[in-house]
Order: sequence, then structure tokens, then C-alpha cells
Amino acid sequence: MDSAANLTAMRKRPALVMIALAPLIPQLLGSAFNIWYNAVIIAPLLTSSELKNRFLQTVIIYNLLVFPAGISLWLARVRSFSNALHQLQSGNDVETEVLNRLRRRLIHLPWFAAGICALAWFLCIPVFLISLLQVQGQLQSQLWWHLPISFCISGFISITHTIFLVELASHWGLFPAFFSGVRADRIPGMVTLSLRGRGILWAISASLCPIGSLLLLAFAPQAPGTNSQWFAVFIGTVGIAFGLCTALMISGLVARPIDHLRTAAESVSRGKLDITVPVARPDEFGLLLGEFNNMIRGLKEKEKLRQTFGLHVGERAAEQILKRDPGLSGVEEQITVMFVDMRSSTAQAAAMKPAEVVETLNDFFRVTVQAVEQHGGMVNKYLGDGFMALFGAGDSSIRHADQAVLAGRDILRALDKLNDQFETRGRKPIRIGIGLHTGPAIVGSIGSPQRLEFTAMGNTVNVASRVESLTKEVGRPLLLTAEVHSSLTIEFPLDKLPPQKVRGVEEPVTVFAWREDEERSTST
Repeated sequence: MDSAANLTAMRKRPALVMIALAPLIPQLLGSAFNIWYNAVIIAPLLTSSELKNRFLQTVIIYNLLVFPAGISLWLARVRSFSNALHQLQSGNDVETEVLNRLRRRLIHLPWFAAGICALAWFLCIPVFLISLLQVQGQLQSQLWWHLPISFCISGFISITHTIFLVELASHWGLFPAFFSGVRADRIPGMVTLSLRGRGILWAISASLCPIGSLLLLAFAPQAPGTNSQWFAVFIGTVGIAFGLCTALMISGLVARPIDHLRTAAESVSRGKLDITVPVARPDEFGLLLGEFNNMIRGLKEKEKLRQTFGLHVGERAAEQILKRDPGLSGVEEQITVMFVDMRSSTAQAAAMKPAEVVETLNDFFRVTVQAVEQHGGMVNKYLGDGFMALFGAGDSSIRHADQAVLAGRDILRALDKLNDQFETRGRKPIRIGIGLHTGPAIVGSIGSPQRLEFTAMGNTVNVASRVESLTKEVGRPLLLTAEVHSSLTIEFPLDKLPPQKVRGVEEPVTVFAWREDEERSTST
């Protein structure tokens, strides 16, 4: 078993024990404050031995009756999770109705503990006053103030810290098992402690208890033998200590999910989507973290769609489509259009096996598409054994004419290397024709509302296609029009050819041919 499994196993064993002991420390703190308060403030107000004996008897009897009953209720509630926890840890299924009931009970566990504490502490006020009234003689008026103050401050200290500690222990020990793969914030019929509620409890524990006690003591009759200044210092020190303890517990309940969320957000901002935030929280953080996970899943799906979409239409085309309105629309842009076509592909295919034809085409498209995309081009569509590419679509800042010619040059060079490989395998070399033309075109989506195609339309596209066909007649693999040539900012080895008659164009078209590889013939 690895270290992570060992840590999980160690956590499973003391989970119920930790939760059962969670209210112990708050009760001890509240009792310590109550004992001190009674010794310093209450004892001098018990002016007769009968009152002192009755007070001591009431303390003993009350603790023997009430607190064991409260402990029994608490342990029974904690024990109710034992069987289901064992089943879940063993990988067994628990009946849905039973599991949902236990989940609600687990979410409400801090309230249950707080209710027991509140009943045990606040019941002291009427019980002790009634018990002391049974003693003959009149009680001092200060007792009617200080006795409730003692139990109220002690009770608030115990209740607030019990809520926080039980919540921390249950989140640590039981929530991972009971809410594995389930959103705790979507459990029906639950009442959870909100972030505002935690702030109120923190105010009660850190501010209201010490400050309220000082205000009450200021209005209450002074007990004999009490130094008000030292007493105020003690109350302030206790308030600061409890405030710090409460702040530490709240940081565990509030800061931890925020840390998880911040870490996940930083990962997403870097493009890392393989992250999941723990969401076993029934409060606002559960909702926030759960929806953050939904957002990550949505981003994963969109990224998968974008990648898959890009494989079919080209990465740059996919980016342009996703940026634009996917409806039936288009924008006129000044672009350079490239047409690439294989020569003698029909005759070669007839002499090859189908698998060899597919392999040849894949090799051809691999090197040619790579050259286009390296220079910012967008392979818009495949045309059997060729394709159409756009340069400058969606990005008018690039020098698309230069990039198109550079891409054409790299295609010819890549094809030379590919033909060398074909020669070693006994295959015939591939001959191609490349035609380039620059001009305005409508770039956007066309088709029906049910099926669209992102493409470029207009005379510029038609002329580029015709120029590619012209490579067969002039015997040069790469031709570009005068419009492309006039847009160039880089000097290329080009030869100006006589004006050529192009089908569909009234006036002869001036074209330029790539000089470097002019010995390569494109004739059929």
C-alpha cells in the first residue's frame, strides 16, 4: 500500500472518535471560565453556609444528571454513522433513502451538538436560581445579575466553538466517504451554516462574549471583593484568546476552499484543465466549487470540440469560426488565396493499391499543410488530391502575400524531400501545381441553418483556381498573379511570364513563375 493509501486508512479509523471528542474542548473551556467566574464573583455573593452548600449540591447533581444525558445523546448520534461508514469504506452500496437521511444528519451535526450544549448551559440559569431560592433568607440582588452572566458567557463560548470544531471534524472525517461523487450543497431538506452565519458566530465568540460581559458588569451591582480593573483585563484577555482560536477554526473552514479555488483558477488560466476541486461542502462554498468544476468540464468539452473541429477544418479555420458569429454571415477581406493540386494522381492511383493511395495522400497533405500553417495560412478545404488555403483571413496585420509565397516555396522544398523518400520505396514522384492570387473576398460561413461551411467566395478565389490550372500549360510548379507580386515586400526569384489567357477572365493575366525549381515539370 502506498503512502496515500496509508494516510487514507489512518483517517478512516479515528474519524468517528475525532467527531465524538470535538465538543469536549469547548465544554472544558466554557467550564473553566464558569468555575473561575463562580469562584471570583458568585462565591462572595453566597453569604451563608446554607447558600454555599446548596450551590455546591446543585452543581454536583446537575452535572451528574444533565451532562451524562447530553453526552449519551451526542454519542448515539455519532454512532448512528458507524454502519454506513463501514459499508462505504468497504466499497459496498448503502440504500439510497438511508444514505440521504444520514447525509442530512451529517450536515446538521453541528446544529445537533450546539443544541445539546445550549440546553445544558442555559438550563442552568433557572435551575440554579430556583434551587437557591429554596434556601431560607433573601438572595442578594447581585446574584440575579451575575449568575445568568456566568452561564450565558460560558454557554456562548462552548456553543460557538462546538459548532466550528464539529464542522471541521465532520468535513475531515466523514464528508469524503458520505459525499464521494455527490454535491453536498444539493442534498434536499438541509439547513447549513452560511458564511454570514459563521461571521455572526465569530462575532459572538470573539466580541459579544467579552464586550457584552464587560457592559453587563458595568451596569450590574459590584460584587464584594472584586477588583473591576483586573477583572476587565482578564475578560479582555479571554476575549482575545477566544477570538484567535475562532479565527483559526474559521480559516480552516473558509480559507481552505478559497485556496483550492485559487489554485484551480491559476491552473485553468495556464490552460491546465485536468484539475478537480473538492466540493464536499453543503454551504455556499459547495455551490461555488461545484459550479467551478462544471465550468472546467465545459471548458474541457469546448477544448475537445475545438481540437476535433480543427482536425476537420484546420486549426486556424476553427479559431476563426469560433471567433465569428456562427450564423450565415461573411466579411469582405483582402486576402491571398492558394490552390494546390497533385498532377497525374488519377493515373498513379490506378497503378497502386488503395492502401498505398491513402498513404501517399496522407504523406502529401502532411508536408504541404504543415508548410502552409507554419506561415500563418489556413487550409480551408480539401479538394480530392489538393486543397485551398487562405492567407490573411481574419488577420489583416500580416503580410499575407509574402507568407503565401514563402509557403509555396516550402511546399516545393518539402515535396523534393518526400519524393526522395518515395524513390527509395520504388514509388513514382509527386508533381504538383500551386496558384496564388491576391484580392478581395467574402470570408465567412455559408450554407443552411442546419449545416454550414466556412470558406472564401468571390472572383479572387476563382482566379487563384484558374492560375493553378495554368501551371500545366506553362510547365512551372508555382505561379502567382501580378496582384500578388505587387503586394510583396520580399524579393523572390521570380520570372515574369507573358500574359496568359485564363478561363473566365476577359483580359490576359500577367503571371510570375518561381525560378528556383523551374526544371521540375508539371506536365501530365
